[in-house]
Amino acid sequence: MRIPKRVAVIGAGSMGSQVMWRLAARGAEVIGYDRYAPGHDRGAAGGETRIFRAVHLGDPGYIPLLHLADRMWDRLQRESGFPLRRRSGCLVMGDADSPPMRLLLSASTAHRLDHEVLDQEALARRYPQHRLPTGHTAVLDRLGSVIRPEASIQAAAARAEQLGARLHRYTPVREIAPAPGGGVHVVTEHGTDHVDAAVVTVGPWINTLLPDLPRTVDVRRLISSWHLPTRHDWFAGGAPAFVRSTPHDCYGLPSPDGISVKLGLSFARYLPVPDPERLDRTVRPEELATFRELIAELMPDLNPDPIRLSVYMEGYTTSGNPLVGHLPGEDDIIVMVGFSGSGFKLSPAMGEIAADLALDGSTEHPIGFLAPAGVGAP
Repeated sequence: MRIPKRVAVIGAGSMGSQVMWRLAARGAEVIGYDRYAPGHDRGAAGGETRIFRAVHLGDPGYIPLLHLADRMWDRLQRESGFPLRRRSGCLVMGDADSPPMRLLLSASTAHRLDHEVLDQEALARRYPQHRLPTGHTAVLDRLGSVIRPEASIQAAAARAEQLGARLHRYTPVREIAPAPGGGVHVVTEHGTDHVDAAVVTVGPWINTLLPDLPRTVDVRRLISSWHLPTRHDWFAGGAPAFVRSTPHDCYGLPSPDGISVKLGLSFARYLPVPDPERLDRTVRPEELATFRELIAELMPDLNPDPIRLSVYMEGYTTSGNPLVGHLPGEDDIIVMVGFSGSGFKLSPAMGEIAADLALDGSTEHPIGFLAPAGVGAP
């Protein structure tokens, strides 16, 4: 029998909580560290809701990972006993001739994803909440879901602790370094722990903890904005989550209370964050201009004046693909960061993959395309 490894998980948020769960489920001795506590609102997982969708606008290589994530979400929900995900469907809309939409349509057909293509007339009939410009199309992903991020993070962390993991809350890690003779030193204000391997999932704090990472992670300040419908039947037809690639790169989800709609934009609209410990949480009126534009053009039955605003952070890479793999030359340090706004739906799959990398040194799951040059592929 293989002796369980002692593995540190640094950051117990979107990815780290799932990594802890999967490592503990496989018998590892897991030690987690978080500068706050699971489910906090200072990182990349706040805002009550996130989208799960199998229909993907990017590289089709994500599709097998999304299938894995779909299964793992169901497993976490069963094991935790909490309702973490609701099948709402997801509308993906954009210019039918744009490269992202052409790729999405071909991949959805090739992989036999459960989807339906809706033209302008069909969308207006079934989902009159949305306006579709001429030449645009909509794809209804029937596997689309609304995920509860804070609840999911707390559920995964709690399940990991039930399985024997230890989590040091409010304990920032100051340094990680290879240990002479193998393993990793993890340094906090309380001292130094030695582990066999470390998985780094610190999200927006990656540039502080690993300043020499081969690829830069651009940390951005994002805004979520909640709006009330002006029509009582806005939520008719199931009110699926939605993503638009054009003319406004945005997304939205019905709130769990069925009263408001949460909207968000792409990272290009938002300012860099030089220091994640000094996130500016004040939203200025001029920052809401794009929200007002997209509502007027595409969802005119939403009130453009928000009832609530929230600010959070995400890490982006130039390629849009995360950094997933071993640090170059460091078999005992694994990074999972820079998910570029698309990572939460994948998080339980990443937990499984991280457990493979930490315990076995490699994984059978197809993640080679997620290891950009400079970060070792498994």
